[in-house]
Amino acid sequence: MLRSVLSRPTRLASLLLAAAGLGLAWPALAEMSVSQVRAANLARMQAERINGGLSRYFTANCMHQKGGGACMVKSDGQGYHFDFLGGPPGWEVNGQRATVQTRILINPAGTQVVKLEYNGAPR
Repeated sequence: MLRSVLSRPTRLASLLLAAAGLGLAWPALAEMSVSQVRAANLARMQAERINGGLSRYFTANCMHQKGGGACMVKSDGQGYHFDFLGGPPGWEVNGQRATVQTRILINPAGTQVVKLEYNGAPR
């Protein structure tokens, strides 16, 4: 009922004020492309697969954020570029060092691995 009383601009202003109160910036409200979300999931799953599965390997927390968080280092016409660390399960939570670094390129649609650029000891 309240929604029908408030105009669209008023609802938008209320949303922006609420976001500001939570410390969110405008970009946090913007929609992320489905292809980026798909690409991050594919990159994470590919790294898990090639590094022995979840019983032996776990990616950095950024790869568990929507769209790969800070692990997505570049997006261009070639696709989505991810660079992230990984290690045995619990490595990050327990303050251990990463044992693997992965650089991977996923196509612009987020559906295929274009190139595994690096998967080895952290550089």
